[in-house]
This record gives sequence, C-alpha cells and structure tokens, in this order.
Amino acid sequence: PSNRYGPTASALKERAVYSLARAYCEDNCHDEVVTLLTGKTCATFFENITKAKTAKVVRAVLDAVCSLAPDQLDMQSQICRNIIDWCKAEKRSFLRQRVESKLAFVLFQQDKYGEALTLVDNLLVELKKLDDKQLLVEVHLVESKVHHGLRNVAKSKAALTASRTNANAIYVAPALQSQIDLMSGVLHCEEGDYDTAHSYFLEAFEQLDQLDDQEKAVPCLKYMMLCKILDGLSKALG
Repeated sequence: PSNRYGPTASALKERAVYSLARAYCEDNCHDEVVTLLTGKTCATFFENITKAKTAKVVRAVLDAVCSLAPDQLDMQSQICRNIIDWCKAEKRSFLRQRVESKLAFVLFQQDKYGEALTLVDNLLVELKKLDDKQLLVEVHLVESKVHHGLRNVAKSKAALTASRTNANAIYVAPALQSQIDLMSGVLHCEEGDYDTAHSYFLEAFEQLDQLDDQEKAVPCLKYMMLCKILDGLSKALG
C-alpha cells in the first residue's frame, strides 16, 4: 500500500491520466473530458502528490485536450471553468491563475471579448502584485489579441508592449515568442508598416518552422507574401 503513490506508481498514474484524456478526445466523449480532472478519477491521485505535480498534470491534460479538439471551444471553456472552481475550493491560486489565462484565450477564440477582458483585467491585478513575469507575458498577449478583436489598436499595442517588456526579463519558449512576433506583425500591418510587419512574420515563421509546427507556420508565410504585395502596392501608389 505504501508504494501506491511512490515515484514509479505516480509516474504510471500520470501517464494513465494523459492516455485517458487522449482516448476521450479521440472518441468525442467530451463530457468525460470535462469531468476527468475534477471528478473521482483523479481526486485521490491529486490528494497524494505534490501541488506542483498536480499543476503540471492539469496543465498538460488541458494542453492535450485543446490540441486534440481545437474546435471544441465550448468543451474547452467548460473544462477550464471546472478546474477553476476546483482550484478555488482547494485554494490553489497558482494553478487557478494559469487556467484562467487559458480560459481568457478560449473566450477570445469564441469572440466573447467582454468576458475575456474582464477575466484578463482581474488576473493582471493579481499577477502584477506577484510579479509573475512568465504569466504576465501570456496574459498581456491575450489582452492584446482581445483589444485587437475590439478594433482598439492603441490598447492592443500597449498590451503587446507590456508583454514584450516582461518577456525581456525571462526566458520565453520559442512557441510563445513566435506568437508575440506574429501579433507584432499584425499590428504593424494595421499601421501600414508592411516592411517591419514582414520582418516580424519572418521571425515567427522561422521559430515555428524549427518547431515543425506547419499548421501555424504556413499562415506566417502567407502573411509575409501579403506584406510584400501590400508594400509594393503602397510604394507604387505613393
């Protein structure tokens, strides 16, 4: 019994949770995915491992679900809300903040800009007090996307600048850096600076290409070509 939650057993249980999440997604059992982490299946497991390990498992499952079922935004939203409620009950602020960041991005994808912005604003107040630069980078980036969706380019630029400022102080993974560069390209396009936009799209493309993420890299390539066309047209018309 003492070995039921030892390192080897915990590693096996962790892999089982990931496999179960993948199986539910592949079988379109979205209700089961939603209750997987906060139901009885994982409850005892989470009680017997560290908070850091729990946070790692929850985030890994959430990322897997979002990549396996990218179009199931209602399901993604519901699983995030369930985890957030569970985090509040268990007083796990660190994990709650990370899942709220994910929920804000899902709400942005659903065009629920008002709800996303309210969540982002509340989250930023907490994160600035904690000076959690890693999460500040991510949340300010979502904030930038939401303001862009609301056609407020000035606020979108300010949020992206805040994201970059925090990013300069820490190591930022290439996948996240590519999204910052992509957003920079979009905003420079809005201002008609197609040459600078092209350079940002190129940066994003090269990072995504190295990660072998063709799904996200190809649009960057298209944006680069579009920038060249628009830059040529603006010079010809000028």
